[in-house]
Amino acid sequence: MRLIRLALPVPLNRYFDYLLPEGVTAHKGCRVVVPFGRQTKIGIVVDFPESSDIPIEKLKPIQSVLDTHSIFDKEIWQLLDWAARYYHAPVGEVLINALPIKLRNGDSTERTQPDYFIVTEQGRKSLLNGENKKAKKQVELLTELAEFAKFFEKPTACSPSAWKGLLEKGYVEKIDVPFIARSWQQTLGELPLVNVSNRLTLNKQQTLVVSRLNAQKGFAAFLLNGVTGSGKTEVYLQLIEEVLKRGEQVLVLVPEIGLTPQTVQRFKARFNVEMDVLHSNMNEMERLNAWLRAKNGESAIVIGTRSALFTQFYKLGAIILDEEHDSSFKQQDGWRYHARDLAVLRAKNGDIPIVLGSATPSLESIQNAQNGKFVELALTARAGNAQLANQQIIDLKTQRITAGLSERLLSMMKMHLEQGNQVMLFLNRRGFAPVLLCHECGWICECEACNKPFTYHQKQRVLRCHHCAGQKVIPRQCGHCGSTNLITTGIGTEQLEQVLNEQFPTYQVTRIDRDSTARKGTLENHLKDIREGKSQILIGTQMLAKGHHFPNVTLVAIVNVDSALFSTDFRAEERLAQLYLQVAGRAGRAEKKGEVVLQTHYPEHPLLTTLLEQGYAAFAQEALKMRKLMSLPPFTSQVLFRATGKDHAQTLTVLEQLQDYFLQKIQQYNLQGVQILPPFSAPMAKKAGHYRWLLLIQHPTRTVLQRLLDFFDVERESLLVPTNIRLSVDIDPQEIG
Repeated sequence: MRLIRLALPVPLNRYFDYLLPEGVTAHKGCRVVVPFGRQTKIGIVVDFPESSDIPIEKLKPIQSVLDTHSIFDKEIWQLLDWAARYYHAPVGEVLINALPIKLRNGDSTERTQPDYFIVTEQGRKSLLNGENKKAKKQVELLTELAEFAKFFEKPTACSPSAWKGLLEKGYVEKIDVPFIARSWQQTLGELPLVNVSNRLTLNKQQTLVVSRLNAQKGFAAFLLNGVTGSGKTEVYLQLIEEVLKRGEQVLVLVPEIGLTPQTVQRFKARFNVEMDVLHSNMNEMERLNAWLRAKNGESAIVIGTRSALFTQFYKLGAIILDEEHDSSFKQQDGWRYHARDLAVLRAKNGDIPIVLGSATPSLESIQNAQNGKFVELALTARAGNAQLANQQIIDLKTQRITAGLSERLLSMMKMHLEQGNQVMLFLNRRGFAPVLLCHECGWICECEACNKPFTYHQKQRVLRCHHCAGQKVIPRQCGHCGSTNLITTGIGTEQLEQVLNEQFPTYQVTRIDRDSTARKGTLENHLKDIREGKSQILIGTQMLAKGHHFPNVTLVAIVNVDSALFSTDFRAEERLAQLYLQVAGRAGRAEKKGEVVLQTHYPEHPLLTTLLEQGYAAFAQEALKMRKLMSLPPFTSQVLFRATGKDHAQTLTVLEQLQDYFLQKIQQYNLQGVQILPPFSAPMAKKAGHYRWLLLIQHPTRTVLQRLLDFFDVERESLLVPTNIRLSVDIDPQEIG
């Protein structure tokens, strides 16, 4: 029997050797089923070695081969292999997690299709002869189905009893229809590629940008730096049109699920081609079929969130990554990759262009543009007749406050609403109130698993921890002194909704946050109501700030910005600046002049004055100077180790030992310039009952850190980290927490 080397989905950064039985054929990239301890696992073939470090008699044979050829194309294999090495992630987990869940579980790569039915000859005769008159619903359904010249799927909105009756009487029957994959060009047929009536006239800047993009042959990474409302989406659409004309496909990545419906809607209005959506809220079969359709060339455009990056295509011609600055593109558990960085690498490997779009580019991307790695394309003016909004700060110290809303803001809201416009309020805090406390002794009701206050949710009459998702019944008395005088403090979106309903009873208030949009389809319905003017006051968390187009919103207010001004995270100011500009960009996006209001107790804060007086570009240049002075990214590279465990001292000890290990390696190999910060507690020191400690290592160049981590990969298993301690590595961390 031949040796076969596999990558298995286990948290070990190494390969596993097995035996390939005589007469069994396998290829690199195939899935195989193997015994692993008392379990069976699905692994990926990576090699057929001549020898093994394990004695041949101790190796087990594989159980079965699931594929006749590699399930990965050459381009994706190359990308994942590089990613596993760069992010120091177990290669088996990287490979398996790049596949749809059904393929991870062993399902076939053959395209599945729904059941098809026909109206039988007997069914058509019954209609002609006027039979079955008493079954009115059956007759109505059969009449509708008989209009189909060929076969059809079961109607989704039909009466179950009527459908069952037609099947039992033989009027409708199931048939076998062989599956034939049709390319998106074949499906398009004689239809025009583009609905020209929906194409917008470009301004001068847009025209220059589109011309530059369309002239590109082969790889280039473009940073499309356009102010909010400057028409970046129209640029995307006209680039896509050129790619489709060449018979190629396009991948469009957006940071959050909430942005996919409106993106799909606009793309479908423009193009008559097949397109698919990929995100985590889809069921497993939907995701598999979308993945297979892209791989077979059946879909022309795929729109998805972070993990859609690993979709395989028949002929990919361009990648578009919108809101490139968004932290959602960084995976925060499992193997912590950054979709933006890997998307650039995928485009380079495939020799195709990639467009990274943002009104507030990340400092990393700005630096990459300045050093020539990216080509910057600027859109500095709003498209059409839209004007930049007026911006102003309200000093909360000088105002009478009602549930976080200043008297001046309420007055401005009244004026805009009376003019028939919409108003948007931004508050990045869910629930009714962030704290429940005792008015007598100051006791705070905390989640014991996280040592953080529970958030009070009034509608559900429950306390929830927003860190571990724990729940608790609202106590009737203080846990310390026994007093029943319990009060809430602080304000969340739920309380803001209640207050605004009281202040403006004749206007419809819509709240958009994770709580109010938990049910499938709710977000789409809310957004539809807003666009149709059925709702006049919008309240939202971060999910409302990104990319949405509400032409009748003329006033946008950030209720309170203060908590973000004094964070210990060096990226906090960058994120606040981006968030402010994104939120502000929702105002005055059509011909109506907009206003943006920012409420704060610190109106003289340098960040706020720079943003309002000089704009994001000036802030970014100042921030880059400070980062360089402080030797922080993007001028240095970082690696963050996280240790979590239920034993506080044991968790800390693991990182102290790891620090000693790296210090020895630095001395042994004379690695100059490596900085190691002694282990420190995470900003949120305890979560879900686990203590959290961090170890940060940095160096001006990535290669030195990669060499240090290569030693760690080889010797990791010999370091004997206790099994009850979870140790993870984060390359280029976006959050020090």
